[in-house]
Amino acid sequence: MKTATALLRHAILGLSVDEASFERRGFSFAPRVVRERLECVGRTFIRGYNIAVELGGELGVGARLQGEAEELRGFAFEGAAMALALLDTVLPWRSDRLAAFMRRDAAHHIYMAHVGAGWALARLKRRVAPALAQFDPLLRWLLLDGYGFHQGYFHPHRWIGWMATPSLGVGYAARAFDQGLGRSIWFVTGGDAARVHSVIDRFAPRRRSDLWSGVGLACAYAGGATSATVQAIARAADIFRPDLAQGAAFAAKTRERAGNEATHTESACRILCGLSARDAARITDDALVGLPGDASEPAYEVWRRRIAERCSDTAHRARAITAGEAR
Repeated sequence: MKTATALLRHAILGLSVDEASFERRGFSFAPRVVRERLECVGRTFIRGYNIAVELGGELGVGARLQGEAEELRGFAFEGAAMALALLDTVLPWRSDRLAAFMRRDAAHHIYMAHVGAGWALARLKRRVAPALAQFDPLLRWLLLDGYGFHQGYFHPHRWIGWMATPSLGVGYAARAFDQGLGRSIWFVTGGDAARVHSVIDRFAPRRRSDLWSGVGLACAYAGGATSATVQAIARAADIFRPDLAQGAAFAAKTRERAGNEATHTESACRILCGLSARDAARITDDALVGLPGDASEPAYEVWRRRIAERCSDTAHRARAITAGEAR
């Protein structure tokens, strides 16, 4: 039974699962199976969020999240991280809920937890630099990824339709923001290859590589596309195919670490990277070897670029396969 405090927290901060519906969000029409998949992802996120709001960061959040379907569980952890980051800020007597959750429950979902914290950063309109300083030096840029996804998902007219440029006060932050914005484009367009290409092609050329990277991650991690659609996405990316592959490799690593591999991730990696999901994840590990610290550019970007470069040859082979199948 929920306590009075839990009910109060939910009444103030809780989210309705209706927030994940395409109709509520005003997203593009999509075939029923695609829409249901992407709405299911959103609902899982919201359930994780509401669980953490109701429990208030006490012991038991991780155990409750284990009740979600394994393949979708990462989204629940992402939602819980957003909730705990919000609670750390709006409830003044304690500020370690998120840190304890990431250390205790979310170690295997650490990428998703960072992204979820970024949703809270966007919702609270907090300054970026102080928030970044509190997180892992390499993975902290995932907060900006989450920030960008949040803005594209909840405010698509401004950030995708009008192609607004964020003012975040930290040099690389805008690029990480666009990586998350690219993920949201996958949802907003209903995973339609032609719409994805049309939307990204309207952005300034300097922004497109990061947007395509986000599309690759969402396509491979969230799913919702047939093999034919993923092949069409690969052709549409054209010169940004390595960026698309880099995003897919990140998706593979995220699932490998969590132990929640998915058939759609395997299929997407074979099409976009020319590799199995396991081999794509291994590329992300190999790219960490000898990684320098932050300098003129963050180590995170060096890591991403290494992955894209190492995927380039395999992506070229995958492109040849895709072209052959299209004939």
